[in-house]
Amino acid sequence: MIFASYNNIISPLGFSTEENFHAVTHSKTGVRKIIFPFATEPFCVAKIDDEKIKEHVSVIQAPESFTKLEQLSILSIQDVIRKSGLDPSGERTLLLYSTTKGNIDVLENSYPHMNPNRVYLSELGKQLQSYFKFKHTPLILSNACISGILGIIVAKRLIETKQYDNVIVCGGDILSEFTMSGFKSFNALSGDPSKPFDANRTGINLGEAVASILITNQKTYAGKYDAEVVAGASANDANHISGPSRTGEGLFQCLQQILKDNHSEIGFISAHGTATPYNDEMESIAFERSGLSEVPVNSLKGYYGHTLGAAGVLETILSLESMKHQRLIKSEGYEIKGISGHITMIDRHKEKAFNSFIKTASGFGGCNAAALFKKIN
Repeated sequence: MIFASYNNIISPLGFSTEENFHAVTHSKTGVRKIIFPFATEPFCVAKIDDEKIKEHVSVIQAPESFTKLEQLSILSIQDVIRKSGLDPSGERTLLLYSTTKGNIDVLENSYPHMNPNRVYLSELGKQLQSYFKFKHTPLILSNACISGILGIIVAKRLIETKQYDNVIVCGGDILSEFTMSGFKSFNALSGDPSKPFDANRTGINLGEAVASILITNQKTYAGKYDAEVVAGASANDANHISGPSRTGEGLFQCLQQILKDNHSEIGFISAHGTATPYNDEMESIAFERSGLSEVPVNSLKGYYGHTLGAAGVLETILSLESMKHQRLIKSEGYEIKGISGHITMIDRHKEKAFNSFIKTASGFGGCNAAALFKKIN
């Protein structure tokens, strides 16, 4: 059995999982309008407060020698190691890092004292390996916006094939001129807080976060939730460079795979829910095609914006907390149904007894992923 265990979330809503869960269950959102030095008009984003970062990084050895993303990643991974008691230098332990852009702010000359090669994803891995003394070279996974949940799925596979017993999956991305300009060029950004699956949605908000979780086959490390990573699958519909399949085929195939041998009642679905016209429509169709129309659905993008490589890890952790507390988190921003697929949106926080949930994600290039988690006690 493979467990989803100790974890941490660093976001605009807090520097721990507990802070973040308390915030979202009290309908607090990290999304707000900010004017950046490179822009004349505000972007509606979820940004971690720089002063709060300064307060927390004092516990890091020589923090000035690390980029912003590296600092946040060290804090997050460090919290997981501290709470679990795991030895990162162990032969059977691996760090898997999920990101879309890594140290992208190196390109903006944010760290003139650093080697510009730090922009490479492999260099990010080397910095984290050196800091924590991981025995093995970290595995870097970058597959658009499914990177986070795919990291958890890959961790499960690595443990199943007996290559490792413990995999710390860390997902992280930060806001940058490069990333925001790219999404703006697609006309995908909303000037107001996003409204996933809503009739009046106008696009996404970007956000930044780092989230880490321990995936393990060791029962001694499983006490946080007693939750199992039951199944995971990925598929590519190869529909378009940025647009998803209009029939939801890729996500549908993922859902078919993870539900094939698992027929127990699903408590809820943590959807990707970016609040773009095509993504939300595609997901709703895939859920209906999979016979999941009556299963409650939420998107957490209304609280965090789209945190890219961190999204799948962050949203999985909050879903595990939701299952632990038997409390469904409402889909912030949703008011009026705006998709053709018949699905059941969570429009208010509510108590519910349930023992399993599905996490989905979709991204540019037609990539899709889904994973099933189940409470074992």
